Amino acid sequence: MTLQSVVEEIVLRPIGFIRSPFAEREQAPRQGSEAAAEGELVVDEAYSDAFLGLKPGQKIVILYWMHLAERDVLQVHPRHDLSRPLRGVFSTRSPDRPNPISLDTVEIVRIVGTTLHVTGIDALDGTPLLDIKCVS
Repeated sequence: MTLQSVVEEIVLRPIGFIRSPFAEREQAPRQGSEAAAEGELVVDEAYSDAFLGLKPGQKIVILYWMHLAERDVLQVHPRHDLSRPLRGVFSTRSPDRPNPISLDTVEIVRIVGTTLHVTGIDALDGTPLLDIKCVS
């Protein structure tokens, strides 16, 4: 079996985008658990029926595409700390990786239409949002 025989292409379509206070990579926390930043998940109205059951106070997992990541990086110094030895990106949370898909757990503060106001965001402003999943 080869990779080509398993799947030829995967197509992901964003369901919306993320608004956050972070305009540049250097501003963003290394992980959402290190951030108390508030942001918005702006979801396309075509997905409004998928909001049924979401409520303020609920924790959700968001999956997003780190559109500014470098996709040819395979090894990094964790947390950009050059005193730490190189590690393969699959053993880190580095945004630079072959497929820059990220996940974060955030809490819903309020819902306005198809916009979720959340806390705990670590994504950059304008990041494509791929999916939302409940924590439990």
